[in-house]
Amino acid sequence: LWFLDQVEPGNALYNVPYLVRLTGALDASLLERGLEEIVRRHEALRTRFVMQDDEPAQVIDSSQPVPLAFTDLTSWPAEDRLEEARRLVLSEIQQSFDLERGPLLRASLFHLGPEDHSFVLNTHHIVSDRWSLGVLADELAALYEAYLRGQPSPLPELPVQYADYALWQRQYLLGGALDRQLAYWKQHLAGAPALLNLAPGEGRQREENFWGGVHTLSLAPELVAGLRALSARHRVTFFMTLLAGFNVLLGYH
Repeated sequence: LWFLDQVEPGNALYNVPYLVRLTGALDASLLERGLEEIVRRHEALRTRFVMQDDEPAQVIDSSQPVPLAFTDLTSWPAEDRLEEARRLVLSEIQQSFDLERGPLLRASLFHLGPEDHSFVLNTHHIVSDRWSLGVLADELAALYEAYLRGQPSPLPELPVQYADYALWQRQYLLGGALDRQLAYWKQHLAGAPALLNLAPGEGRQREENFWGGVHTLSLAPELVAGLRALSARHRVTFFMTLLAGFNVLLGYH
């Protein structure tokens, strides 16, 4: 991800936004306090990526405030507030991050009514992913509830940070595991085509445009039941079975 950012800086494609609609009474100051505690707990959210001696390096900053950008939309007509919020949210999640300067996390709160808010947490994929955002959301909810009751954080201190895990993984791979894995895949993929061109009639574009689309189809209930039974027999998930089928399909083109 750092390399891709060097190739095409200012690209927002690897932003990982988390959006949630909040209804009911909300104390924005407690929400901001919870965000600050989460950033203090997780070094990854305080990490920047810089060049040192012609090599990329991580810089973990000390804990710092996390501004919660607040936008009051109650002056807009009630029927237009949500649409304006959507426009602002889209603008926020399309803003890129500076991996060298940081921070790589931004939070925004849009006030739609007395008990109606939209909350947006935007991070860069280099420090987070969808799974970790679920952990973050759970921790934020626990912190907010505790602070609302006047209690301290209920979350235990973390014995290991992600950088520790990355270092362990690097040491493991340098112990010969990487060479063994590379040898396996080189042998397994020997003779495979170097390029899969899904549109030979149209040719490949010289530059990526990142256009995409969604194609929806329905599978017959008896087919779904058979696929689930197949997944169970081979002790794999239903998704793995569907992905295998999709890979077979690609092989025909």
